[in-house]
Amino acid sequence: MHIHILGICGTFMGGLALIARELGHTVSGSDQNVYPPMSTQLAEQGIQLMSGYAAENLHEKPDLVIIGNAISRGNPEVEAVLNQGLKYMSGPQWLADYVLYDKWVLAVAGTHGKTTTSSMLAWILEFQGFQPGFLIGGIPKNFGLSARLGGSNFFVIEADEYDSAFFDKRSKFVHYRPRTCVLNNLEFDHADIFDDLQAIQRQFHHFVRTIPSEALIIAPAVDENLKNTLEMGCWTPVQKTAINQEATWQAELLEEDGSQFNVLFEQQQQGVLKWHLTGLHNVYNAIAAIAAAKHIGILPRDALRALAEFKNVKRRMEVIAEIDGVTVYDDFAHHPTAIQMTLEGLRKHVGQEKIIAVLEPRSNTMRMGVHQDKLAGSLLLADRALVYQPENLDWDLSSLQKTANNIKLCTSIDEIMGELKREISANTHFLLMSNGSFGGIYQRLQDMA
Repeated sequence: MHIHILGICGTFMGGLALIARELGHTVSGSDQNVYPPMSTQLAEQGIQLMSGYAAENLHEKPDLVIIGNAISRGNPEVEAVLNQGLKYMSGPQWLADYVLYDKWVLAVAGTHGKTTTSSMLAWILEFQGFQPGFLIGGIPKNFGLSARLGGSNFFVIEADEYDSAFFDKRSKFVHYRPRTCVLNNLEFDHADIFDDLQAIQRQFHHFVRTIPSEALIIAPAVDENLKNTLEMGCWTPVQKTAINQEATWQAELLEEDGSQFNVLFEQQQQGVLKWHLTGLHNVYNAIAAIAAAKHIGILPRDALRALAEFKNVKRRMEVIAEIDGVTVYDDFAHHPTAIQMTLEGLRKHVGQEKIIAVLEPRSNTMRMGVHQDKLAGSLLLADRALVYQPENLDWDLSSLQKTANNIKLCTSIDEIMGELKREISANTHFLLMSNGSFGGIYQRLQDMA
């Protein structure tokens, strides 16, 4: 079968492409934002990429067109699909119908940490010889791929609450029907499709309604938004996680930055994890992954052995360059909570050494200015914060400088580069945060190394 994918360079759609190719299908796709690491990953797998959307991309008459959720009516390729009567469906529906229908699905949902927790969980299963399939919204360094079919009945998936397609406005995760489910956290996000927090909670409630009563939900004890969501109706056992307080699963910090901690299950010591990751968010991610792995029979002590060898995910506090004493990190943080947690972890790890945060407010929610009242506060732990304000941003970033004196606004990548060059000195850390290509700044910094 020839499958053509619209929006193929998105992390989810690119993962679908890899799995479809592994199933033996001929796969092609189109996108207008073609950049690494996804474009490189797809090209290495022999998948034909077409830059831009056009009716001509369909001249081979594919047997099925999978349409990404970022694609809308008016797109010339969508119009051609409809006018030619080609068969089409959403990515989540294809995954449910052709991949997940007979699998034990381990799903990770939540506003933050889905990619990292999914990667941890997949690695734990792999380390123990389970050969899981997975589809993750990033590239785990332990695997080098964002998705694969796997060699067992277990499939780990990053369960996104974003909508499925222009013709299916349900959240992606309602298609997955997991038997093991991690709910990491819940905040307002995706303001381009959700009106308010309650709208997101309803989608999470719909997701919970699909989880069997013999399955398991894992959730943090301290998240009130998730607690309220589960109180809307839950028919599945729930195990709670916590740090330094009582819960079914507990982490007791041995290092303030989260680089070493005890793990307890029902008050019983399970072992110690000492690893290179930092931040309390990653401690929560690890505890959830350990709990999910236990649900399928992996002992916590074995999960801890696996996580000691976990290499994290590309673009999650990834060190991409060392420049004359400066460490340069690439991180995907694009929500104030994620930005603050990332900076907290780095600050606890490096102490008083200088941190220069560089932020591109690129997500749809950020571009709409929904979180502008929280953004300045999320950057306070940086010695300086360079915030990029492109011409087409929907709000004026100058309001940030009224509440934080460490913020400088920059209107071009050249201006940011000039500021960073002046900050190069020993024991300094450049933290770049964006969910996109950030105008090529990563490569420009790497070229300086």
